[in-house]
Amino acid sequence: MAFRTLFFDQQDHELLLMVNKVLEKTSTPSPFVRKLFDASLHPHGIKELSVSRELRVAYAVINLLDSLEAGLAEDRLLALQTLRDEVLYSAQTGLRRNTARVLIQIMKDLVRAHGDPCRQLKLAHDFRRAASGKPRIVRALLAHYHLLEMPEEWNQLAFDNHVHDANTKGRKNPTHLIMDAWIKGIRHLTVIYYNFVESAAASELMQAADIMGVSVRIGVEFRVPARNKYAELIWVPRGFSDSQGFLSFLAETPTQHLMQEGRKASQYLAEYVLQVLRRYNERHRRAINDEFGLTLEPLHRDEFLAFVGTGQPSLLHLAEFIHKRLVPALQGRVEELRDEWAMATQPEREAIEALVRRLDGLDAETVHDLWLAPACNPDIPSAFVPREGADVPDILRTPPRALLDWLTSLHSGYRITLNLSELTVADVLELLWDCEGLITHLELFNLKDWAEGDDAHVASIRAINELQLAINSGSAPRLKRFIRTLIRDYSDSGATDACERCEKFRRILRNIPRLQSFYKSVQLKSRIGSDSTSRSHRVHGMGLVFRETLPPRAQKQIDDPRDTMRQIIPVHTEVYLRESMLERRTPVLPSTTMVNMLRRLPGCSRFGFRRVREWVVRTDTSRVTPYGNIATLGGFARSAGNGLSLHPRGGAVCTRWMGMRYLNTGVSNALKVLAGFIPAVLSFLQTQDSLLTAMLWTTVWFGITGVRNVIQAVTGGGGVSRSPLLRWNDYVSWSRISDSLLFTGISVPLLENVIRVLLLEEGFGLTVSNNPALVYAVISAANGAYIAAHNIYRGLPKEAVLGNIFRSVLAIPTSVLYGELLLELLVLMHVPNPSLLIQPYAAVISKMASDTIAGAVEGYADRNNNIRIRRWDYDSKLRQLFDSFSRLELLFPEEDVLELLSQPKQFIRAVEAEAEDLERTIIINALDLMYFWMYQPRARNVLSLLVRDMSPEEKAILARSQMVLTREREVSQLFVDGIVGKNFSKPLAFYLDRNVEYLTAMSRLTGVDTVGNRVASPV
Repeated sequence: MAFRTLFFDQQDHELLLMVNKVLEKTSTPSPFVRKLFDASLHPHGIKELSVSRELRVAYAVINLLDSLEAGLAEDRLLALQTLRDEVLYSAQTGLRRNTARVLIQIMKDLVRAHGDPCRQLKLAHDFRRAASGKPRIVRALLAHYHLLEMPEEWNQLAFDNHVHDANTKGRKNPTHLIMDAWIKGIRHLTVIYYNFVESAAASELMQAADIMGVSVRIGVEFRVPARNKYAELIWVPRGFSDSQGFLSFLAETPTQHLMQEGRKASQYLAEYVLQVLRRYNERHRRAINDEFGLTLEPLHRDEFLAFVGTGQPSLLHLAEFIHKRLVPALQGRVEELRDEWAMATQPEREAIEALVRRLDGLDAETVHDLWLAPACNPDIPSAFVPREGADVPDILRTPPRALLDWLTSLHSGYRITLNLSELTVADVLELLWDCEGLITHLELFNLKDWAEGDDAHVASIRAINELQLAINSGSAPRLKRFIRTLIRDYSDSGATDACERCEKFRRILRNIPRLQSFYKSVQLKSRIGSDSTSRSHRVHGMGLVFRETLPPRAQKQIDDPRDTMRQIIPVHTEVYLRESMLERRTPVLPSTTMVNMLRRLPGCSRFGFRRVREWVVRTDTSRVTPYGNIATLGGFARSAGNGLSLHPRGGAVCTRWMGMRYLNTGVSNALKVLAGFIPAVLSFLQTQDSLLTAMLWTTVWFGITGVRNVIQAVTGGGGVSRSPLLRWNDYVSWSRISDSLLFTGISVPLLENVIRVLLLEEGFGLTVSNNPALVYAVISAANGAYIAAHNIYRGLPKEAVLGNIFRSVLAIPTSVLYGELLLELLVLMHVPNPSLLIQPYAAVISKMASDTIAGAVEGYADRNNNIRIRRWDYDSKLRQLFDSFSRLELLFPEEDVLELLSQPKQFIRAVEAEAEDLERTIIINALDLMYFWMYQPRARNVLSLLVRDMSPEEKAILARSQMVLTREREVSQLFVDGIVGKNFSKPLAFYLDRNVEYLTAMSRLTGVDTVGNRVASPV
């Protein structure tokens, strides 16, 4: 019990309990939970009264991780929208996006750690710490999860031009893939499908990308015969105005015919995989049983296909399926070997230990390499080698040029990327010549192929890159030398087709201008991808980033030789930074005449503009070189084996010392205060007569800081005009006050002993009596520098940091004023030698003056931070409100919608008959706006400013859309139906108690009557 009190918070245990309840019931949310994913519900709105933010994030992550069925795509997308909004609106500091990335990653781990309560408690505590948005905590957690810090401008060049989702051979559904890409910081993604793409998969992928702001393209990979091997061509249709345009293209009859032919190719490969499964059952399973002493049962075809799910069966799927069934047998075998080892001789023990190491190393990739690869089953005709036969689909026998003519006839905009896997420079030159410029890109670097390749593969890629650069250079002599060298090398190779190919290369040599003309206007560009399926334990995962586009801290992390999780790939591509100055369109600016006058002043030419920075990449300059500028984003997930050992590993025990990181927040705050109080007392003890006096002055010192923090928090939250539903302590962060008291305690020996006594009094002979202004100036300057330093460390708003740097200037006259007032007070009290009496308290007087200024500075910073967050809230909510009004105008083209809104009873009846979801959205918008007004700090100030700049029509729309709140019966029924989940009693009571007060306030604010037509309907 003492341990539970010392470590973790009650909120951590409550979060863990709620998350595990959801996990133990089902991976599919209940109807009540699903309604919490409604995109109309704002994270800072009415649902705050029903479900905690942590649990809402957990619900969304649970729904995203474990639902692979196609029918759940809509739920996944709603969950993704909720998840994005929750984490993005959670951050209270400048690291908004990076905080959001960390929060999602922690919640993913918390959900996956089900069954390990100790780890879950740690993650729950980390989640709540990260939600504070403190840069120090967020950056530490980014490093812990091997995530690079991304610029908050979100302009990094992070990409992956070759990834797979669960509809091919990947592990993740499209929504999950996009979520993970965003966590890594990826902004541009190309998802590759084999032979065909389903409209449902494409729709989910593009909708998820729109939600997360990821630029996504869909590529379809086809295999074409090329010299007794398959070359892989990736077709990426382009030029669609939006995702609906692409989906319409997929639905066209010619495209559907292509997809149907592609399905035949995928089915051909699936049949090959099933043949390998049969071979495993007949031969390899028995060999494994004999070699390792196991009793594996045959695997069933239907179970394997169920395991594959929506994907296309592949040897990777089969390897993972076999491994999943193999692990329990391996664990049982190790249990037997553990007993044998205990009674064995030393040589026998060494043999058993070697066998256990082999068993532990049997991961899915090893299973594939030992028993499933085509070389392991030579008696089965390989589907990866071209051959003739009636069973081979036509599309797999179509020559490259014929296939590309087919593809380009379907749509004028496209990219055709040649995958260089298993191709030589001779193959590439031949394909470029035959396809006559239809190949637009080369996949110059494939992370999976590079990791699995040998020196010959590296040399081949370098040679292909030289060919690419020779073509792009436009230099005929350079290209001529390259082709002549290729002819010479190929002639000496002794290949069976050397004569035929050399004759073709000579024909190309005689027609170099024709080859150059293919890429004269548009050069042959490069693509780089990971080929990630999220299954491998041997290569880096998804994502690559240009090093120059990251913050300096992240660049330093990439360059750190100790960071083995990161790799610089051997490719260098030119990037440059483009800055644009866009004129602000905001009513905050003065008149145009005044702006033009200000811009004529020296150094003010950019007044009223905002700077937009954008990185641009030149993909035609990619060069294979040891000095690359592209780093991997995915970690190098080296396999930890199957967890098998002769020595049982104990589970995590949550009763040992957990470290300061997981201390109970109350205990941590108390220790911080104590850590500041002790040095302060010791410091005052050196200048005071007794311990009691020292403790008294320390209490005064701490009281000044504490009261100042409370005043600034309340002032930042609204001051005297704050919401009546919030008490003063609702605005106060006790953890922040504890941090302040810690650092203010440390400042006592700095200001009192070091600055006042050692430096000024003993060093220069300066005291309050002989030079008060200079003494206060030095103490104030030292205090200002010290406070600014720990403000940066604590991650306070920039306004607070900058204000504290300069506050010493204002603190000097304030200190002198406080000193004079105290002196006058002592004189009036007829205290003898008042100057000598106040001399020991110069640091305290300076401290009080400094905190007076700090209260104003940091209160202003808190106010600005609250206003910034409220602007985000109102921007999104008002956008929803006006969008809903536009939908109403279209829904009732012959009605005056504003007049209809002013009659809530008739409005609800009309909308119920036409669009029930729109009625729900309008009511949710009104409830959220009501909650903002009543509960959120500075909401009233922000909305007042926004309304002031609205047109009369916009004011009328805002006011009259709130009148739906007069229909208490209908609104109450929505609460009962689960609009905010099961715990609706508190939000329902809030609505019933406050809707009249709120509508009256809206009337006064907008000047539009919202209460005169009120209809009191009994519930």
